[in-house]
Amino acid sequence: MNKAIVLGATGGTGQVIVTELLSRGIEVIAFGRSENKLKDLITQHHSTPLLTYKLGDIFEYQTIVEAAVDADVIFQCANVQYHEMADKLHLLGESVMKAADILGKKIVIVDGIYVYGRQIAKGDENHLKQPHTKKGSIRVEFENLVFDKKWKNAKALIVRLPDYYGVTSQNSYLQPTLTGLAADKISVFIGNLKTPREYVYLPDAAKMIVEIAIKDDSYGENWNIPGGGLITGKEIIKIAHEITGNRKLVIPLNKNAIRIIGLFDPVMREAVEIMYLTEEGFILSGEKYENRIGKIAATPYKEGLEETLKLLMKKGKS
Repeated sequence: MNKAIVLGATGGTGQVIVTELLSRGIEVIAFGRSENKLKDLITQHHSTPLLTYKLGDIFEYQTIVEAAVDADVIFQCANVQYHEMADKLHLLGESVMKAADILGKKIVIVDGIYVYGRQIAKGDENHLKQPHTKKGSIRVEFENLVFDKKWKNAKALIVRLPDYYGVTSQNSYLQPTLTGLAADKISVFIGNLKTPREYVYLPDAAKMIVEIAIKDDSYGENWNIPGGGLITGKEIIKIAHEITGNRKLVIPLNKNAIRIIGLFDPVMREAVEIMYLTEEGFILSGEKYENRIGKIAATPYKEGLEETLKLLMKKGKS
């Protein structure tokens, strides 16, 4: 891979994939709708000549075709909000896959774990896809679209992430907790504080995603991006308190609390049905990655949280 394009480059996963690609000396085209955000991204990378940008709309495949014509791989990191998923996710999938098919490109789709529903056994890539939620069913339809045989020229793969954290994170469940603690404010924790869950540190996720993407035999398959092991909310908060010195209250929000907040917030209203993940957890198996790609990147939580919180505190002061 000599050149890649990252769709949704200014989002949480898009930013870390841009950084990882650049660290390997790969030319990167950052694709998005906001010129200001794209220019800020380039500034963050000290205006390296390896990083350029193209303006376009993820829902207009022609703009992707024009931007991606010289790229070897397309990384699809753009997403839609919960309350828009039913109407927009299929349109997004059609657009990116049509562009990849026209160009005959490899395309890496970043997705989540809603397709699986409740955990039956440790979640490897063959785990039954029997979602009990509306969003899970929509995501299964999205996967079917990505791997539809009508795409004759595109080569696609899907990488699946659990909940994640990192300074670039924007919509994860852990983000309000960490941003609140970094700002020395009262904050919230979404879910049960006692439930052991896994989170992936976004820079680790980016490393593994790129490692998968550079191997020709990875395409046509689903791939898990496992987290750094199990940790409870209480343990996360304890570590964060030690790093930040913030001893202010962290309020746990259960399903009923989210339902009440959802009366005033359409995104939180749609979050209610997938709160089971915060109460039961879902553990992804990394066995396939280890067998075919190599060692799993897993920054210890204390180290990843320290890096994240210190950068958030620095941003808050600037």
